[in-house]
Amino acid sequence: MVILNHRSRRIAGVAVIGVIFALMLGCTPSHFQSTFDARGPVADSQLFVFNVIFWVGAVVFVAVEGAIIYAVIKFRRRPGDGDPVQIHGHNRLEIAWTIVPAIILAFTAVPTIQGIFFMANSPVPPERGGLEVDAIGHQWWFEFRYSNPNDPNQQVVFANELHMPLGEPLNIRLRSVDVIHSFWIPKLGGKVDMVPNNDNSMWLQGDFEGEFYGQCAEFCGVSHANMRFKVIVESRENFNAWLLAQAMPAPEPVDVLAIQGKELFRKAGCQGCHATNSIMNLADGGRRLPGRVGPNLSHVASRLDLVGLLPNREEGVLTVNDAMIQQNLKTWLTDPDDVKPGNIMGRQAKVYTDPDSRLEESEVDALVAYLMTLK
Repeated sequence: MVILNHRSRRIAGVAVIGVIFALMLGCTPSHFQSTFDARGPVADSQLFVFNVIFWVGAVVFVAVEGAIIYAVIKFRRRPGDGDPVQIHGHNRLEIAWTIVPAIILAFTAVPTIQGIFFMANSPVPPERGGLEVDAIGHQWWFEFRYSNPNDPNQQVVFANELHMPLGEPLNIRLRSVDVIHSFWIPKLGGKVDMVPNNDNSMWLQGDFEGEFYGQCAEFCGVSHANMRFKVIVESRENFNAWLLAQAMPAPEPVDVLAIQGKELFRKAGCQGCHATNSIMNLADGGRRLPGRVGPNLSHVASRLDLVGLLPNREEGVLTVNDAMIQQNLKTWLTDPDDVKPGNIMGRQAKVYTDPDSRLEESEVDALVAYLMTLK
């Protein structure tokens, strides 16, 4: 029994240390998904509200637990004690513990309500000329659409990579085409759900240039953990140049292998799910159209990450490495389900479901050669 108790204490001690260590790691501001390293006004506001609630809760916890420990020690039963004096109520004490919590709640409610209104109202909404983007959740990738700078009746479409001009509010229209997703960029703002047939909206702003991580924060199926995207905060000049480049068509292939890949892309039915034109027209009245099933591939060879998971550049570099994206494209086309389990292409495309239609290695190489021209 002594050995068992000693072992139990050791296990409990190790468990407590493990929990403390995990909490310390989870609160590290330098972590790419830490909410303690706010990089925009929305994240700053939310972090301030968190700190107020946390420290008020910590003070209340210490006070209550201290009172309990004091009462346990002070009024513990001692040998020879009879029954304690029986009392009925204590008006002053009951009034105090009603008023004090009410004051505490009022104290925490003020910054909370201010934060809610701050996050709900963009400082520069679209009707006042604010920049707007549509963010659409799919299983398991994000689609983004900006107004075409060359034609307001069109949108520029791309996937898994969101660009924001430095220091400017970005108004985001949130939609989902299948199940409930949640749009979350930890260092720029808290999550907001993307609900089918019930559009939401939010605004964010990046006050520091750089690359940030985005993630779906609502369980949405087998590849929920793989539903990621990147956010690039850059100068307005770089943002304008990037958006204009996205609005331009990709060059036509001239290499023989790439031309073969383009023809195979058509014959294999890839264009049934994937568009290779980044421009989408708006319907009458500015209504958004549903678009294709799969991500837009018009400039896929210029994206920093493939399918939101496979990096196409060296760590910390914002320039695509052709050798890396070429290998990533081959890996993805060879076995997409191994990269992102449950994806629609692996489940429904004939080249993956019909053994007689399987892609030969030479055909994969041709498709890769064609996709590499889409820059």
